[in-house]
Amino acid sequence: MTARGGFEQSWRRTATAAAGRAPTVEDTRASMALDLVGDPSVDEVQLPSRPESASAARRLTVSVLRLWGLGGLAENAELLVSELVGNAVRHTGARTFGLRILRRRGWIRVEVRDPSRALPCLMPVTDQDTGGRGLFLVDRLSDRWGADLLPRGKTTWFEMRVADH
Repeated sequence: MTARGGFEQSWRRTATAAAGRAPTVEDTRASMALDLVGDPSVDEVQLPSRPESASAARRLTVSVLRLWGLGGLAENAELLVSELVGNAVRHTGARTFGLRILRRRGWIRVEVRDPSRALPCLMPVTDQDTGGRGLFLVDRLSDRWGADLLPRGKTTWFEMRVADH
């Protein structure tokens, strides 16, 4: 977990102001969540590989997007990070996974890192299927997605376009 100091708090206030709006109650809650668990836009945040960690990953993702003034992306990003975390929890046997959120001009990228080298596979989906829709949703709702093999594990990610002002 990353230590928080005056610089980090100052950066958050500046980011909110740069987004052209006054801080809201949601912004304050978002900042508190990032202070408590860690800020995945600064360093990778490690979360336990349990189903309830999907909720924490969603909250962190929405918090970062709100602080960046990108709350309009929050609903889809929240769903997509939940799908990636669900896959990491269900299919890897890992004790923890990592969450990272990056921004570059015109894009945000959400990454989930786990120690398994098994790559995710996009399967065809029919109306009768009761499961297996996670990567289908990631494919449909993100602008790009993929998985990168690492020496020990992989990073599964999605990217969404953002309008930079």
